[in-house]
Amino acid sequence: MTGTKERQGGPGDWSRGQIAYYQARAGEYDATYGTRMDMPRLAKGLDSLPIGGDVLEIACGTGQWTQLLSHRARSLTALDAAPEMLRRVRDRMRGTETRFIEADVFDWEPDCQYDTVFFAFWLSHVPPIEMERFWDLLKWALVPGGHVVFLDDSPAKAEIEDRVEMTPVPTVHRTLSDGSRHVAVKVLRDPTELTSQLNGLGWDTSVEAIDPFHLTGVARPREGA
Repeated sequence: MTGTKERQGGPGDWSRGQIAYYQARAGEYDATYGTRMDMPRLAKGLDSLPIGGDVLEIACGTGQWTQLLSHRARSLTALDAAPEMLRRVRDRMRGTETRFIEADVFDWEPDCQYDTVFFAFWLSHVPPIEMERFWDLLKWALVPGGHVVFLDDSPAKAEIEDRVEMTPVPTVHRTLSDGSRHVAVKVLRDPTELTSQLNGLGWDTSVEAIDPFHLTGVARPREGA
């Protein structure tokens, strides 16, 4: 992939475990927005964000955000690694011209470029060892003048996480309604530190709080970086 660093091997067990978790969680994923998140308020946070043109959504899940993006996009592509999630987002987006891609983003290369790359509650699932390569991928996925827009959890959410101790990649335990236990990557990034990190990777970045528990960000590749 032009402009990115070569990976030595593919994603490790952390990625496979995370995908398995979301495969198992697909049937109860939407309930999260009813019990743990104020979707109308979070959705309102999109109003002032620069979303438009040809849009790629990474980790689309069941389409909670996809349906909102569709009203602002000239074209919309939704990517997720879990086929169980994609079945649900396809149902939700029936009648639209949304393009769907089943892929693990850590092993994926875009076949075109986009004006906007969007992801909600995904960046916290990107481990530190993948940050540079992931943001290199995003540069490749953008047209000149394009930008990344994201929403995520703030560090205040740490108090509700059940962390897995002594692991090379920060992970948390997650328990589903059937009692099954899973693990997922979870990195709650401080807005100031995240801004500094992305600036160091060649992005002009603005990260702001929506409320004490959630943040939004807009990042544009720095010319010549």
